Amino acid sequence: MRRAFMGFMVFCMAAVFGTAMAAEPQKEKAASTAAQEWLAIVDAGMYGMSWKQASAYFKNAVTEEQWVSTVKAFRNPLGKCEMRIERGSTYMTTLPGAPDGEYVIVQFDTTFENKKSSVESVTMSLEADGRWRVSGYFIS
Repeated sequence: MRRAFMGFMVFCMAAVFGTAMAAEPQKEKAASTAAQEWLAIVDAGMYGMSWKQASAYFKNAVTEEQWVSTVKAFRNPLGKCEMRIERGSTYMTTLPGAPDGEYVIVQFDTTFENKKSSVESVTMSLEADGRWRVSGYFIS
């Protein structure tokens, strides 16, 4: 489980520093909206539901049980999300360790009850059904 989680986190971190492509404003906006909707589910503590609504890549990287356990361990100590402001987004077609596709990395400046300054990075991927879904999540 630890190895799968570490691999998942490496993917998330690599996504943040990957090669950026030309801006795709409409795709970035749609992905940002989907990321915010997903984060609202996480904020509400509905971790199982957040896993169910994630991308196929995400679900193949970590089981629902692993995700729930992991997200509880790193989100619960932070306390309630008090404020979240989008910092920016980046459209990409390649990410290290992931298949080529369409991705948007959305970053938020976030204030939690017990961590006043953090950055949330949410990697969104465009799925075959045309929906943007989470394929990575990292808090720094």
